[in-house]
Amino acid sequence: MIIDCHGHYTTEPAAFMGFRKAQIAHFDDPTGTAAPVLGAISDDEIRESIVNNQLKALKDRGADMTIFSPRASGMGHHIGDEAVSLEWTRLCNDMIHRVTQLFPENFIGVCQLPQSPDAPIENSIAELERCVNDLGVVGCNLNPDPSGGMWTGRPLTDKTWYPFFEKMVELDVPAMIHVSGSCNQNFHATGAHYMNADTTAFMQLLQGDLFTDFPELRLIIPHGGGAVPYHWGRYRGLADMLGKPHLREHVMKNVYFDTCVYHQPGIDCLFKVIDVDNILFASEMFGAVKGVDPETGHNFDDTKRYVDALDIPAADKAKVFEGNARRVYPRLDTALKARGL
Repeated sequence: MIIDCHGHYTTEPAAFMGFRKAQIAHFDDPTGTAAPVLGAISDDEIRESIVNNQLKALKDRGADMTIFSPRASGMGHHIGDEAVSLEWTRLCNDMIHRVTQLFPENFIGVCQLPQSPDAPIENSIAELERCVNDLGVVGCNLNPDPSGGMWTGRPLTDKTWYPFFEKMVELDVPAMIHVSGSCNQNFHATGAHYMNADTTAFMQLLQGDLFTDFPELRLIIPHGGGAVPYHWGRYRGLADMLGKPHLREHVMKNVYFDTCVYHQPGIDCLFKVIDVDNILFASEMFGAVKGVDPETGHNFDDTKRYVDALDIPAADKAKVFEGNARRVYPRLDTALKARGL
């Protein structure tokens, strides 16, 4: 079985995104527009948004299942206030649930959180519990920078995050560290802000001792770990300078990278540097990079072919394609076993 651990619902029905535009407009001018209400969206509309998009690409590229979450750039934690974020988050998570109910063989859910700048992370716990217990999600996307590229909050290792980490451990779910859109003109969202956040999160974890306090916590850093694999020697050296244990013991028992790297040399580097037990197959389909690579004739985000081309044992490929995801997402493993898989 081939499990893609990183997929986003970027083909939502038009009415859904229309509601979001109206919600933002009402927040910006509450006297000029009525508070919007999301109208009915039919199952057929959701099917149409998936069948010829994510589902077709999933099958065409030889994968079986996507761990599916709302549009990352659309989380928009920096937009509106906490009430706006909570309403939008619940609607997004409910839409993901509907996709997973319509296509249970191919999609399983991960939730976004109602994070807002300066809002206590405790306020996201209720939505995580709802999504895990009522909607059957197997993980969450955790934004280390709800300010949208301004980085006004505290690092992930700060104890203000601890109540949420405690709940993650209790529920036995991992988090993918994933920022949303950028409101900082210096940082293009997917080309800079995402990569910055991946690299920044890893360095925060290196500097701190989070996993001493939470040895069972599991975090996935997407997009191949940002700059980390390419500069692995720098981070090993910094760990040594800061008096931290070797990265293998200090961070990499709890941190995983995915394969959202859109060319063969990048995947080759990832697998040469990072232990295969810490790599999960992913494509981010459809996300940051769309279109066909003119150098290869294949879609940039068709990452399976890059992994297929690696000269590594079949057992290692099986870990990356399936085994590691089932280990990092235990609720996924339970759901698959319930189906006899």
